[in-house]
Amino acid sequence: MSERGGAGRNGRDAGGAASVAGIGEFGLIGRITARLPVGPTTLLGPGDDGAVVAAPDGRVVASTDVLVDGRHFRRDWSSGRDVGHRAAAANLADIAAMGATPTALLVALCMPADLPTGWAEELADGLAAEAGTVGASVVGGDMSASPTLTVAVTALGDLDGRPPVVRSGARPGDVLALAGRTGYAAAGLTVLTRGFRTPRLLVEAYRRPVVPYRAGPQAARLGATSMIDVSDGLLADLGHVSAASRVAIDVRRDAFEVPRQMADAAQALGVDPYTWILAGGDDHALAATFPPAVALPPEWRPIGLVTDGAGVTVDGAPYDGPTGWDHFR
Repeated sequence: MSERGGAGRNGRDAGGAASVAGIGEFGLIGRITARLPVGPTTLLGPGDDGAVVAAPDGRVVASTDVLVDGRHFRRDWSSGRDVGHRAAAANLADIAAMGATPTALLVALCMPADLPTGWAEELADGLAAEAGTVGASVVGGDMSASPTLTVAVTALGDLDGRPPVVRSGARPGDVLALAGRTGYAAAGLTVLTRGFRTPRLLVEAYRRPVVPYRAGPQAARLGATSMIDVSDGLLADLGHVSAASRVAIDVRRDAFEVPRQMADAAQALGVDPYTWILAGGDDHALAATFPPAVALPPEWRPIGLVTDGAGVTVDGAPYDGPTGWDHFR
């Protein structure tokens, strides 16, 4: 969909679809809030100056993230519902990475006046659906006119009486483990960038990440010493754990299988698939370190080891490829 031009006097864009300018701010708010179910932790939802969300633990975990059209997503690649899923997932995964259970989302939407109302409604559907997978809900937010479509989400979560799992707790001898998958979304982005729409498995992974939310609280109950959401690339994000914990982390390449669709796409596009797996972001897997005596459940697979030293290596050697995404490069 193009952002050129404004809404006409009849409140429709150049293609004839109803635009947000046509129904106005409060009309759009009414349409969106009508699509948002109330979750079990929401005591007071949209409609007042603030929402009220239950915090049984007495502490609230909070995280925020922003998606910008043309930078983090493209509307010719992803539907409004896809973007809603991605925006929610990016924030809910951060809550899970602290060992907490997500409870609520707050959403700020800045948009061009000619944005079709249907796109905004689909966005709300995607946000609500992704939040609903963990029993959370969208409880409020804000909107404004802007030349650039921007979706900003704040997530809240509850620790269920446990201490948060932070990045600074890894210790030499800990086992590094991963819940979820890496490389799929990055491969899908490469496929789309090259002008293709298949393999569908990879493209859909980019549009709607499959996040192991429940593995976060599970890791906390198992005694994880550190944890992080893999959003910018496995090696880059493990670098944050290494720096915060003042330890070295070694990743085993043979811990990762390359699925057939990814191997085929890599061969066709001339890409090393391990570049996607080790440095690709947006899958929102969870990486955690555990004391060696912990028996890991199936959701968590060992992929490396924490040792004395500093930095992140692969198979005991420095990695000479890209390690992840940098928003300003």
